[in-house]
Amino acid sequence: MDRIPVAPLKSSSFSAATAREDKLARNLSLGPIKLNEQSAKEEPRPEKPADDDNAADAAVPEEAGEPDFATLSAEIDAFLAAYNDGAESSSPAVVPSEVTLDRFASAVEQEIAPSEGSGDKWVPDSPGESPPLLAAIRRIAALASALTAAQSGGKYTIGLHRVTGVLHRVMTFVEDEFHAILEDPRVAKPAAVPGSGADTGSATGRSMRRPPSFGHGAAVEPDRCVVPTPDGGAGEPFPAETVERLRAMAEAMFAAGYEAECTEVFLVARRNALDASLQSLGYDKPGIDDVVKMPYESLESEIAAWIRAFRHAVDVDLPGERDLCLRVFSGGDVGRGIFADLARCAMLQMLNFTEAVVLTKRAAEKLFKVLDMYEAIRDVTPAVDAFVADASSAVDSGQEGGSAAAAMMADLAYELASVRSRLGESAAAIFCDLESSIRADAGKQPVPGGAVHPLTRYLMNYLKYACEYKKTLEQVFKEYRRSDDDGEHAAGDPFAAQLMEVMELLHGNLEAKSRLYKDPSLSSIFLMNNGRYMLQKIRGSPEINAVVGEAWSRKRSTDLRQYHKNYQRETWSRVLNLLRDDGVITVKGHVQKQVLKDRFKQFNAAMDEIQRTQGGWVVSDEQLQSELRVSIAAVIVPAYRSFLGRFSQHFSAGRQTEKYIKLSGEDLEAIIEELFDGNAVSMPRRRT
Repeated sequence: MDRIPVAPLKSSSFSAATAREDKLARNLSLGPIKLNEQSAKEEPRPEKPADDDNAADAAVPEEAGEPDFATLSAEIDAFLAAYNDGAESSSPAVVPSEVTLDRFASAVEQEIAPSEGSGDKWVPDSPGESPPLLAAIRRIAALASALTAAQSGGKYTIGLHRVTGVLHRVMTFVEDEFHAILEDPRVAKPAAVPGSGADTGSATGRSMRRPPSFGHGAAVEPDRCVVPTPDGGAGEPFPAETVERLRAMAEAMFAAGYEAECTEVFLVARRNALDASLQSLGYDKPGIDDVVKMPYESLESEIAAWIRAFRHAVDVDLPGERDLCLRVFSGGDVGRGIFADLARCAMLQMLNFTEAVVLTKRAAEKLFKVLDMYEAIRDVTPAVDAFVADASSAVDSGQEGGSAAAAMMADLAYELASVRSRLGESAAAIFCDLESSIRADAGKQPVPGGAVHPLTRYLMNYLKYACEYKKTLEQVFKEYRRSDDDGEHAAGDPFAAQLMEVMELLHGNLEAKSRLYKDPSLSSIFLMNNGRYMLQKIRGSPEINAVVGEAWSRKRSTDLRQYHKNYQRETWSRVLNLLRDDGVITVKGHVQKQVLKDRFKQFNAAMDEIQRTQGGWVVSDEQLQSELRVSIAAVIVPAYRSFLGRFSQHFSAGRQTEKYIKLSGEDLEAIIEELFDGNAVSMPRRRT
C-alpha cells in the first residue's frame, strides 16, 4: 500500500491500545471551522500586496460561486505536485488559500455523507482506477501531510486545523464502516448509550455510528462477514465485491497513516468472528479453574465440543481468515502478519483448554477423551505446518515483515507440539495406572455364585475399547512413555507389552480371588466364568486379538479346560463313586441290602446338596452353561441308569422303593438342566 512521506497529526482517540468495543459511540468530530466564524474572533490582518497569491484568492467574491469538487481537487493536486517538485528543488510551493482549503475540506465531507441513490464510492468508476472515495482520502491525507511540513510561523494554522479535522472524521467514518463489514453477525452488539449523542445530527458532538455504507441501507448486510449455516459452522466467504470494498478501506487508512488502527480493528473484528464460530459449535471457552473443578460428565461434553470446534477452526475458519487477510491487505507481508497474529491468538486460547484437561486428576475413564484430543491435534498438524511454511517462504523471499509472521507461526507450531506431547504423556500414564488399579483391588468378599467379577468386566471392556485406539496408543507409548518405564519391552511394542502386563495381572488377581471360595468346585466355576469372559472379549474384537495374539488365547483355552476338569473331579467324581459296585455292594454274588440302601441314601443326599448349592451358582455364558450340563449328564446319567437297572429290583415295590429310589433317570437329567441358573431348589419327588 502507498504511504505518504509524513503522516498527518492524529487525534489521540485513535490509540491502537483502545479496545474496539469502547469506540462505538465516540466523538472524534472537530466540526467544520468556517472562515467567517473564525475571522470574527481574530484581529484584522494587515493588507497584503496585490500580488500576494493568498490575498488574491481570498478576495474572490462569494457570489462568484464556489468551484465544484473536481475543480478543487485539480487545484489541490497541482499544489501537491508543486510541493513534491519543490521538495526536490528546494523551492517552496505556493499553498492554496485557506478559503480553498476550507472548500476542499467541505467537499471531502460531502463525499462521506450518506446519499440516497448514490453509487458505491468504494468501487472504481472504471477498471484500473482508484475508487472515488479512496482517491479523495489519499488527496486530503497528502494535503494534511504537506501542510504540516510546509507551515511556518503558524501561517496556515486555520487551514491545517480544518483539513486535519476533516481527515480525522473521515478516518472515523472509514473505521466504523470497516468494522461493520468485518464483524460477524453472530457477535452481540451493545445497545446505544442514552445521551451519547447517537441521535444527534450536529456537526460537533455527532456520533460516529453512521448508517450503513454510503446510503445503501440494508443492502450492505449480505456483505458482512461469514454467514452461519444451519449446523452452526462457518458459511459462505466474503463476496468478491465486499473484499474489494474492504481492501479500498484498508488502503485509505494506510494512506492516511492509520495502519495501527486499521489492523487493530481488523484483528478485533475477526477475533470476535472466530469466537462466534466456536460458540456456534458449542465451545464456550471455559477457564482453567472451571475445567479443573468440572464433573467428569460435564468435562466429557466440553471436550467433545472442543474437538469439534478445534477441527473446524483449523480446517475451515483459519484457511478462510488467511485468504481474507491476504486479499484485504494486498501487501503479502502485512496480510501474513495479521493472519499469524490472528491464528496464534485463536489457537493458543483453544490450547489452554487442553492444558487444563491435563491438569485434572487422572482417571481411567478420561483416557479416551484425552486420546481424542491428541488425535485432533495430531491430525491438524500438517495444516499448521503449511501455515508455518508459507510464512517462512515470505522470509526467504525477503518480504518486509515476514520474519515476524514466521516467528509467530513457528511459536504456534511449537505450542501445538508441546500440548500434543503433554496429552500423549497423560494418555500413557492413565493407561499404565491400570496396573495400580488391579493391584489395589484386593477385595476379601467373593462374588456370589462364582459369577464374572466386576473388575473382569470393566477391564476387558476397557481394553477392548482401548484397542480401537491401537495405532494411536502405539504412537503415544513409543513417543511419550518415559524410558525408565519401558523395561525389557523398550525395544518392542511398549503398548502391547503394557496391555499384556495388564492381562497377566488380571489373571493373577482372579486366581487369588478364586481362593476366597471355600468350595473348590465353586472356585473352578469362578475361574471358568471369568476366563471364558476374557476369551470371548478377545475373540470378539479383532483389535485386541491382534495385540494379545493367538498363543495367549490358546493358553487361556487350555486353562479353561483344566478348570472344567477340576470342577468335574471335585463335584461329580464323588457322586460317581457312589454308583460303582466296588466289591462292597455285592459280596460273593450276594447283594448286601443294607449297603445298597446306604448307597442310595448317600446318592440322594449328594444330589440334594448339589441341587441346593450349585443351583444357586451362576454361569452367564450360555455356551459354557450348556457345555457344563452336557458334560455332567454324559457322565452321571448313564452311570445312574445302569446302577438303577442293576439294583432297583432288590427293593420291594411300594414304600421301600419310594424311600430309597427317589430319582429316575429323567429326574436326574432335569436336575442337571437346572444347574447354574442362580436359583437353588430342593430335590423334586420321583416322577412316575
